[in-house]
Amino acid sequence: MDKFRMVFQFLQSNQESFMNGICGIMALASAQMYSAFDFNCPCLPHYNLAYGLGILLVPPLILFLLGFVLNNNVSMLAEEWRRPQGQRGKDPAVLRYMFCSMAQRAMIAPAVWVSVTLLDGKCITCAFCTSVPVETLGNASHPGLSPGEIKQVLARIPCKEIYDGQELIANEVAVRYLRCVSQALGWCFVLLMTTLAFLVRSLRPCFTQAAFLKSRYWSHYIDIERKLFDETCTEHARSFAKVCIQQFFEGMSTDLEAARCHPPRKAPADAGEAAKKLLGITDQGTMNTALKSWHRCKPPLQLHPPALPSGNGGNGWAGEGQPPTQPPAPRKEVAAYYSWV
Repeated sequence: MDKFRMVFQFLQSNQESFMNGICGIMALASAQMYSAFDFNCPCLPHYNLAYGLGILLVPPLILFLLGFVLNNNVSMLAEEWRRPQGQRGKDPAVLRYMFCSMAQRAMIAPAVWVSVTLLDGKCITCAFCTSVPVETLGNASHPGLSPGEIKQVLARIPCKEIYDGQELIANEVAVRYLRCVSQALGWCFVLLMTTLAFLVRSLRPCFTQAAFLKSRYWSHYIDIERKLFDETCTEHARSFAKVCIQQFFEGMSTDLEAARCHPPRKAPADAGEAAKKLLGITDQGTMNTALKSWHRCKPPLQLHPPALPSGNGGNGWAGEGQPPTQPPAPRKEVAAYYSWV
């Protein structure tokens, strides 16, 4: 049990590394999912495009949403965005930083899916097989076929077992052409994503370093504040429950002892320690008011300065601008000692 607790504490203290690992696992899982997926093109003119683009775009959207769901900061971002203004202002730059950080991690698995799909070429072959340039690659002067019948024949290109348009265009020629286009798009997509990631990760802090540091600092502060608030609430709830249960059993013990004419037992010493942790909030209504106040009117991000010494008269820090004061008169014992020496 202690080992699991140590692992959990390590993951909590290294949340960023943990989320990066989760995103990497999701990326590998997306590639494995595609390789294990049984792709079956319908080979019909009105369904090929929808099926091919659906396999290309719908799973990445699902993986993108899962990346947000698995991120613990989504609820924190939504809470910070929707909370009332109160005594603490909301900085849009911090919210944008938090959203962009989560979106960058959530985009890894969808980008891997799209890259693998385009490099494989099955989706593009199924979706755009009816757009093969027959005039360039095949026999456009094939007699006896209307444009609709030509599209119906071309829609069967991904299905070699039912394709019957070899006289119009060879199946292998069309497949090679569409796969070449798909792989070109795939490598362009990989290059685009890599370049975009490089720009985001390295160049953005160079141009807006002060704003970047400010947004990162306050995003960390919001995360840490929420964790500490949850820990404080947990500790308060534990102390509240402990005192409530002890008072219940003390009352029951008092009633039983009174019925038996025996003196009641003393309360345990740890009851006082638990009562101190309640900080004066000792009933349900007060606790609900405190929680509502925390949500509606969080305290301003300004710590109270220390009180000035009374000798300064409130005219400066550490007596700045004040004339030097005379040292205090020596005590009689000290004067007598020096006179004797």
